[in-house]
Amino acid sequence: MSSAATRATGQDRLWSVSEHLEDILATVRPLEPIELQLLDAQGCVLVEDVTVPVSLPPFDNSSMDGYAVRVADVAGASEEFPAALTVVGDVAAGLAELPYVGPGEAARIMTGAPLPPGAEAVVPVEWTDGGLGEGAVQGMRAHSSAPEGAAGQVRVHRPAQARAHVRAKGSDVKAGDRALEAGTILGPPQIALLAAIGRGTVRVRPRPRVVVMSTGSELVQPDEQLGSGQIYDSNSFALCAAARDAGAIAYRVGAVADDAETLRSTIEDQLIRADLVVTTGGVSVGAYDVVKEALSSVGDEDEEGAGIDFRKLAMQPGKPQGFGSIGPDHTPLLALPGNPVSSYVSFELFARPAIRALMGLDDLHRPTTRAALDTDKALTSPAGRRQFLRGTYTDGKVKPVGGAGSHLVAALAQADALIVVPEDATSVEPGADVEVVLLG
Repeated sequence: MSSAATRATGQDRLWSVSEHLEDILATVRPLEPIELQLLDAQGCVLVEDVTVPVSLPPFDNSSMDGYAVRVADVAGASEEFPAALTVVGDVAAGLAELPYVGPGEAARIMTGAPLPPGAEAVVPVEWTDGGLGEGAVQGMRAHSSAPEGAAGQVRVHRPAQARAHVRAKGSDVKAGDRALEAGTILGPPQIALLAAIGRGTVRVRPRPRVVVMSTGSELVQPDEQLGSGQIYDSNSFALCAAARDAGAIAYRVGAVADDAETLRSTIEDQLIRADLVVTTGGVSVGAYDVVKEALSSVGDEDEEGAGIDFRKLAMQPGKPQGFGSIGPDHTPLLALPGNPVSSYVSFELFARPAIRALMGLDDLHRPTTRAALDTDKALTSPAGRRQFLRGTYTDGKVKPVGGAGSHLVAALAQADALIVVPEDATSVEPGADVEVVLLG
């Protein structure tokens, strides 16, 4: 977290969505790189280019189970007039000493095994009698049960062109090539490539550790019995899952009651495992808005201007927001509204880009597109306030779900997009061209 000394007091004015996001991204810094074992680096962002130390494959090898042969020896071969060749041995993957294939000879070869000297092509075993002296076979018998297959004679029923069924040395990647660029997120294919070129460790930015907590004495954990005036805590589950989807290692903390001192101590306890703290609820203007009460006076003594700043944003849903840093390491904290739709929209707009900034990514935002508004009546929006509606996107059209003022979790479950209503629009007509944020 960089210095926030220039940050204005948020409660003194109405912030735009872009101003709030810019302030967050100006203060959140990528995590320091570390060296990790390959599997520990999954999901992390590479901080340096990786070059190939050795060509792949490192030698010419067979792409089929069959027989390594000379092209001239099988020219004109057919089922009626097969080419009869003397089998000089087996070539299995990992074999150090290879037999030489001379004129009139063949070596039985397995997929991935090196092409032996003298051989020019590989004929699949299905093109041969497998050394059994009969018709075409469908496979080889196991060497342990039929070792005689590595000797004797094989009849080949088809000709082969030079280099047929041979994977050339360096045909995948060549020594000196750039295997992966800095900024790449390491998924299974990238991990496989690193292992294939002999890299056991890699230098990356670690996945951010995000602590998510809900606030509210009315919140009950799923599977528990609801009492009078209570509801189940969905926000912490939704945002923990969203943080993981964004690439973070997320820790969910059980709902914290509406007590300022309890909340402060809970956050302090969590800072040891947090690169980012996300809270939901308690940021508005009510008498029990505990996050605002607990954190408004919290600052970093050795960093001027740091602390938590609570703001009003020109957006709907999600008008009340909080952002700043806390603790000795100046851990960034995002205080989001408690309404389920508000908290999720706020996470998408502000927390997800912050997580990706911590990862060191350049592409921080969800993809956007333009689409025709698929609705029977105009959408109304408060003047001067950017509205984000839930919607479903299909083939260039976007349909609102849940209603403009819906606070229901069901509206989130149906939606795969956000419809962005411009700040200067008080009404958007059916069929209008609108900006859409794709959530899928």
